[in-house]
Amino acid sequence: MNKKSALKATISPVTPVRHKRIVSLVSDEENRIIDDYLRKYKISNKSNWIRETLLAFIYKNIDEDYPTLFNEHDMRR
Repeated sequence: MNKKSALKATISPVTPVRHKRIVSLVSDEENRIIDDYLRKYKISNKSNWIRETLLAFIYKNIDEDYPTLFNEHDMRR
């Protein structure tokens, strides 16, 4: 086995095991909007897209709400 194929054999993508489930109800109109968006941007994995979108929103808010020594008004002076 050459170096390149040995490296490929040792690196395998690790998919986290998911044991928890979150269920959310949406209206028919909301579901249509989501399905239209997924179709427009050719997104085939709906659950993965919802998970990534939700977590990106949460991480962004956590980053913005991170406690600082001074408030924003004091830092902008």
